[in-house]
Amino acid sequence: MDEAPIDWQAGAIFRPVRTGNAFEETVERLLQAIKLGVFGYGDRLPAERDLAARLGVGRETLREAIRSLQQAAFVESRRGRYGGTFVTYRMPPPDVAELRRAVLDMGEELQDALTYRLVLETGAAETAARRALGEEQQAYLRQRLADLEGAGPEEYRQLDSRFHLAIAELTGSRSLATSIAEARMRLNDLLNAIPMLERNIEHAADQHRAMVDAILAGDGEGARRATEEHLGATAALLRAFLG
Repeated sequence: MDEAPIDWQAGAIFRPVRTGNAFEETVERLLQAIKLGVFGYGDRLPAERDLAARLGVGRETLREAIRSLQQAAFVESRRGRYGGTFVTYRMPPPDVAELRRAVLDMGEELQDALTYRLVLETGAAETAARRALGEEQQAYLRQRLADLEGAGPEEYRQLDSRFHLAIAELTGSRSLATSIAEARMRLNDLLNAIPMLERNIEHAADQHRAMVDAILAGDGEGARRATEEHLGATAALLRAFLG
């Protein structure tokens, strides 16, 4: 079986930093994990030693990054036996005015970001379908889908991110998983600002199930098609709210 250990909370985002400014990229990686919902409100980040090793930075650099995020009210550090660094950031509620602001801020970059995401995520779904996934990997994907289908409005966006990042992880490509996380981050404020409509969530649920069914059936073309349909529906909803 083509199976590797699964660690969704570290996989797509907590890779070794790649630039000369370790502090800035460490802050960026931590913010990605928090704003994408990989770690939600109240969750504890990995232990300092483990996190520093995963990011490939010194512990003092990591501590400095955490202090900066604490000052910005994204995390808080607690002492004691059950201490650690905990997420205090809450995703803002959907807001059409915020959606329009995010679109204006992106400008011409928006279409580029949507196209980039489409190419990456359709390719990831097809690749995951063509791999020989082990039982643990299949169960992992089913669980991500079940979590999303059982999500309430406050946690839906967080679990949606986890679902899409799970598919990226199942490709077995670290570079692709990281690129998908970064592509989603470019659109994060925009996606989070789209109001959640019950009918749209029902359609998305059907599309998510089609993606999972195709991946687990080893149907690469079907997985690509289902993912393209899902991302196209998101783009259509975006255009509808922008008038």
